[in-house]
Amino acid sequence: MKPTHDALLERFRQGFPKAAIQIEDESHLHAGHAGASGGAGHFRVRVIDARFNGLQRIARHRLVYDAVSDWMPARVHALNIVAMTLEEAGALVDHTEESAQLPI
Repeated sequence: MKPTHDALLERFRQGFPKAAIQIEDESHLHAGHAGASGGAGHFRVRVIDARFNGLQRIARHRLVYDAVSDWMPARVHALNIVAMTLEEAGALVDHTEESAQLPI
């Protein structure tokens, strides 16, 4: 069974205590998909943390996956990850001033 939003957020907060974290449950978009049939969830997650400084995208994603590795694939089937440094997020905000919300 997929984790609740709060349970998933708590798990990511344990791995990234100083991060800005957003989670969106996209499981409804995968109805009928093999991973969804067992009750595991599909989530979009954005993590903004200084811990990503100097890391390539694959290393960042590994850190995010590590936070929920014991829940995969039974509770979490898939993650759509955006992992940014504080500077990258700031640059994105500078370029999207007309929008009050960052794209996830």
